[in-house]
Amino acid sequence: MRMSRHMERRSFLKATGVTLAGAGLTAAGCGGGSGSSGGTVTIRYAWWGADDRAKKINETIALFEKKHPKIKVKTDFQQYADFWKKFNTQAAGGNPPDVFQNAIGFLRKYDAKRVLLDLSPQADKGNLDLRNFRAGLEKFGEVDGKLLGIPVGSNSMGYVIDEKVYEKAGVSPEPGWTWDDWRNGLVAIHDKGGTSGDSGAYGVMYLYDLILRQQGKAFFTEKDLGFTESELAAYWDEALKGVKSGLYADQKKVEQVKPKSALAAGLAGGEFTWDNFTARYSAEGKSSYAIAPIPTLDGKRTGQYLGSLMLSGSARTKHPAEVATFINFMVHDPEAGRIMGYDRGVLSTTEQYEAFQPTDPVSKKIAAYEQQIADAGVLEPITPHPAGADIVEAAFLRIAGDMALGKASAADSAKQFFTEAKTALGA
Repeated sequence: MRMSRHMERRSFLKATGVTLAGAGLTAAGCGGGSGSSGGTVTIRYAWWGADDRAKKINETIALFEKKHPKIKVKTDFQQYADFWKKFNTQAAGGNPPDVFQNAIGFLRKYDAKRVLLDLSPQADKGNLDLRNFRAGLEKFGEVDGKLLGIPVGSNSMGYVIDEKVYEKAGVSPEPGWTWDDWRNGLVAIHDKGGTSGDSGAYGVMYLYDLILRQQGKAFFTEKDLGFTESELAAYWDEALKGVKSGLYADQKKVEQVKPKSALAAGLAGGEFTWDNFTARYSAEGKSSYAIAPIPTLDGKRTGQYLGSLMLSGSARTKHPAEVATFINFMVHDPEAGRIMGYDRGVLSTTEQYEAFQPTDPVSKKIAAYEQQIADAGVLEPITPHPAGADIVEAAFLRIAGDMALGKASAADSAKQFFTEAKTALGA
């Protein structure tokens, strides 16, 4: 069984803490890629992920090279933690890959260090097509007027539930259900099913972001945190009450079953996560799982947005046109979309979305969920994360985990988080 991207990220964030911030990156150096006397250009492409993703990407590269014989692609992939360690080393030496997988939390960080290529000029020249992206995803990689990443897929936060547990408890989540409805459901699951209702995702930055967005706020502003220490202390105090009452899973048991999720291990009836991770539960667990709507404060506003993995280019590349041509192929070519499927989320452009028809039940659920929230009109734009957001996310996860294990109070944990976050953000 392969480790999911969710677990890769969680493990990496807990293990590295603030280490990524320590690598000072500069734009000095010569950049990547190479040419040849025969007119063939070679570009370097790097990504993180497991072996199955590598197999699919290598298939798409073979197809690209067949259609673009003057461009060769040299590949490199790592697990999540190793990818960023290597990338930091390469970027510090001024020689990052020409094109690489990226995420929203790193855009401002590496843009500030002049690592990322602004792809807007390549779009203007016709090397990159920004048409036919789903639900405004072409704007996802824009920061301060620059186009720093192109989405390859989309995902959104959802609430994955054990259908058998919810049926036994008589709880039926519907669009527009409120947080009070959700909590009442946890009580019913606990009382009727003898299990915790939720795995306890109060250390997931993106969930708290949704809760804040429902209040007209957000986890981040452009340069700082978008909430107060007292607000976080209250949120975490409520979480601790849930752990002590049994409505949230026992965090010691959650730690013991890792890398398996608490939901798949039968320790909880539901778990907040990215919708495209749903396949993980079916692979790990013995029950049937569905994606329930995000609870709301007012029955309407969910605070959701479509997130995405992206492809970015290096500001030091000697071949920006070829980089743009490669990215354009990866996000628009229908055959490439059929090969990749939903490995990196629901395909971002209509050409690829329509070309890939999922046949497995899990992929169908993911596609239906994203169609549902798009049709409901609940999707909102995301605020690009400030430089240091990755360090803040790591601190949020680690400190919440320690708190749940009884190592600190909610108030002390919130104070520690704000101290570390302010340092990471330079605020």
